[in-house]
Amino acid sequence: MSKVITSATKRRRRSAAPRALVASAPVASAPSAPAPERGGRAQQKLDTRRRIRDAAWALFTELGYDDTTTKAVAERAEVATGTVFVHARDKADLLMMVMHDRLAAAVDAAFEALPRKEPLLPQLIHVFQRLFAMYGEQPLVSQAFVKAFPGASGPNGERLNALTFAFLHRIAGLVRDAQARREVAGDIDPLAAAHNIFALYFAALLSWLSGFVTLAAALDPVLKSSLALQFRGLRA
Repeated sequence: MSKVITSATKRRRRSAAPRALVASAPVASAPSAPAPERGGRAQQKLDTRRRIRDAAWALFTELGYDDTTTKAVAERAEVATGTVFVHARDKADLLMMVMHDRLAAAVDAAFEALPRKEPLLPQLIHVFQRLFAMYGEQPLVSQAFVKAFPGASGPNGERLNALTFAFLHRIAGLVRDAQARREVAGDIDPLAAAHNIFALYFAALLSWLSGFVTLAAALDPVLKSSLALQFRGLRA
């Protein structure tokens, strides 16, 4: 009798196994199903951000920064006003948003076209010339940005701070290359030198913002002469 029961139990177990595997199959494939939806939401968020950025830039250039409102940006972007604040804390942070992308593009373009065989000073002038040219495309918006950037703390301001930090490291890389060419003393900290160089660049921008010089003069001779003086201190 026990043998019969044992055989029956084995048959039930063998017949149950295939059903268990079939039942578990949909569970195994379920996690992959939401992936396209997540990608769609991410793309939608990027598209919304782009529309808000483009609307803000258009209004800043058409009306000026002071006369642009976040409500007007929302209407131009065809989104709810609350949606604007999902992507920027306030109007100043909107300005950081539009300028971040323009600065990032200008910096990348400058380093891609960098004259690698030139000494450090011409390389620095080349980089800053590209940035000054970007500022010159919309000087009133650029002036508002230079005035608002120090101390910017919104999410886009934080992105700009990260961009600035990355820019400092790229300048430090140029100093390090100059050390390898024996243009710059080997005991100079490249990042410290980059901070000094950036300070001179920003001071030149402030001289333009304050109305002391034109934008062209802020680059040459103001920044160029300041960098030449700094380079004398860095020279090997």
